[in-house]
Amino acid sequence: QVQLVESGGGLVQAGGSLRLSCAASGRTFSGYGMGWFRQAPGKEREFVGRISWISGSTYHEDSVKGRFTISRDNAKNTMYLQMNSLKPEDTAVYYCAANQKSPYEYDLWGQGTQVTVSS
Repeated sequence: QVQLVESGGGLVQAGGSLRLSCAASGRTFSGYGMGWFRQAPGKEREFVGRISWISGSTYHEDSVKGRFTISRDNAKNTMYLQMNSLKPEDTAVYYCAANQKSPYEYDLWGQGTQVTVSS
């Protein structure tokens, strides 16, 4: 059974960078793709972007486009979220999720990692 484990969160000043990782463990990930979500205190979960596991094509929400980049390393079973030019409003718990059985549903979630951006 595949599990997702996020890492790389932390505290950074505005304008700084962080790289989050989402490692799929247990067996080789062979689903459709993975995505990143985030949830700030008192707010609903927000979709950040996704990547196709086969083609590597990506989609990023407008709120992060040009600042965040999603990538993957199939050999390492790992997805990444490179976050540059961070803003205080990027502060949230970041979650990765996987489309295992369907490209339209995220059916596996990680535990989340905290990202805090100070002003």
